[in-house]
Amino acid sequence: MGRYGNYPTTVEDCLIFRLKSLTENNNTYLTSYGTQKGVTSWSSNGLLISTINIEVTFTEYEAYIILDYSCNGEPKRYKVNLVSKVSNLGKGLIWFFVCPSTGKLCRKLYLNSGYFLHRTAFKSMMYSKQIESKKYRSLGKVFEACFITDEVYNELYKKYFKTHYNDKPTKRYLKLKNKIDLANSYPPNMEEILLMM
Repeated sequence: MGRYGNYPTTVEDCLIFRLKSLTENNNTYLTSYGTQKGVTSWSSNGLLISTINIEVTFTEYEAYIILDYSCNGEPKRYKVNLVSKVSNLGKGLIWFFVCPSTGKLCRKLYLNSGYFLHRTAFKSMMYSKQIESKKYRSLGKVFEACFITDEVYNELYKKYFKTHYNDKPTKRYLKLKNKIDLANSYPPNMEEILLMM
């Protein structure tokens, strides 16, 4: 008799609290001193999944966020420190969360076991690709090579996308071009061949 599957939680299954939610859409959480309150929410297919209350304190000496929410009927309220580093381009500051469990700097916190923490704080957490079978991964690579996703073309035709720099093709352009050339090298009925495997 076969044993029951032991499927770990994947990164893709978790709610993700991104630091950019504090800085985008004209949010002033990290640009003006004081304490500001707000709500962050997640939705899927237009339906509200979850919300949390946030309270960001930003002063000359410290910056932190208080996360206030309920998980499985249990109230949670805790502090996550924020630190900034000078951008390597010399243009402003880059903000990071300091994980309350590991102390690592990160730009995303994952909800698992009731808390938003750095990915490595959860020992059994994996990416979905890591738990796919070898055969499935091989087929996935072939499908990806055969079918050019809309993202490839969207990136290639972005408004300010540079194909060349100093009369040489950019690495990004060559990578996208290789994907397109590879997909075009397959026969037109490749879909049917793959689906019959």
